Amino acid sequence: MKDETKLVTAGRDPEGNFGIVNVPVYHASTILYPSLDALQKTHAARAAGERVVSYGRIGTPTTWSLEDAVADLEGGYRAQVFPSGLAACANAILAVVKTGDHMLVTDSVYGPVRVFCDNFLSRFGVEVTYYDPLVGAGIGELMRPNTTAVYTEAPGSQTFEMQDIPAIADVAHAKGAVVLTDNTWASPLFFKPFEHGVDISIQAGTKYIVGHSDVMIGTVTANKEYWPQLQKSANMLGQTAGPDDVYLAQRGIRTLSVRLNQHMENALQVAEWLKGRPEVHSVLHPAMPDDPGHAIWKRDFLGASGLFSIRLKEVPKAALAAFLDDLELFGMGYSWGGYESLVILADPTSYRTATTWDNTNPLLRLHIGLEAVDDLIADLKSGFDRLNAAK
Repeated sequence: MKDETKLVTAGRDPEGNFGIVNVPVYHASTILYPSLDALQKTHAARAAGERVVSYGRIGTPTTWSLEDAVADLEGGYRAQVFPSGLAACANAILAVVKTGDHMLVTDSVYGPVRVFCDNFLSRFGVEVTYYDPLVGAGIGELMRPNTTAVYTEAPGSQTFEMQDIPAIADVAHAKGAVVLTDNTWASPLFFKPFEHGVDISIQAGTKYIVGHSDVMIGTVTANKEYWPQLQKSANMLGQTAGPDDVYLAQRGIRTLSVRLNQHMENALQVAEWLKGRPEVHSVLHPAMPDDPGHAIWKRDFLGASGLFSIRLKEVPKAALAAFLDDLELFGMGYSWGGYESLVILADPTSYRTATTWDNTNPLLRLHIGLEAVDDLIADLKSGFDRLNAAK
């Protein structure tokens, strides 16, 4: 089935739920057993990794519905939900590293993952080396005998470098390392991680899966080899997501295709308009033909989302504030993936370690929502008028 059909059908079970279209919300902690024999059999099945209703934290039909839909779309074996995107990132890493291990992480990684690596993993004897996101097959030169994991993200957070994930995966696997990727930007509609050598795929479902800026949730999908480690680690750490949030994510994922295609169309039109503005130094969007990562994007990806960045030309802070403060349709706020447009000021110079970000001109990350493109452009044009007046 095509993805659009999977989005409608995956994870649903009307026959098992009295014909109800959507899997109901199960609020559960305690599960009662009719006999000692039933309790013991359930316990044994759970210990063997089988999917059984045994305790609310372990899973219910509500959580399994979303997990099955995500795993089906990504092309993995099984998926696990977590209470946030960062929880998903952290748990995926913890499932595959141990004291004494070395992990390679792209220098363009989502910021909170860097904080987790530097301040949490380091306390438990896991060494992390950040690498140039453009390293490709050269990743082998950075690998050590104890390198057990390579963490990728394409395109990179804020700066949108495209990684050659298949090349990285080939080298990592040859040296016995697991490959993880953050697939939030493209979602499984526009990037198929397991077809490109990834072993574990992470999504901040808060973004495009939910799509309405009102739920925190994360997902991790693993292949068959690494699923037992992920499941065991998640259960030991007590990580799960609340049933109401899972239900809202279920609802959101059904419309992912129509939303994401519109985000892509809107973003490309806005990016093309911004490219022609005299105030803009450059547009960082891998789907643009002149972007340095366009060839990899075109080879490996099926589409683009609504998130990209622009570098402005040098401008005083007061003029930048005049541009941003009075935008009507672009809100200033973190996260993205909802129906509304957003913009934030970013500063890659503050965190890069393996590479440098030499351009000190303002970097703005934009998420293009589902508003009419003409209205978004008019809002940005008014902002540039204010910027120029304040110089």
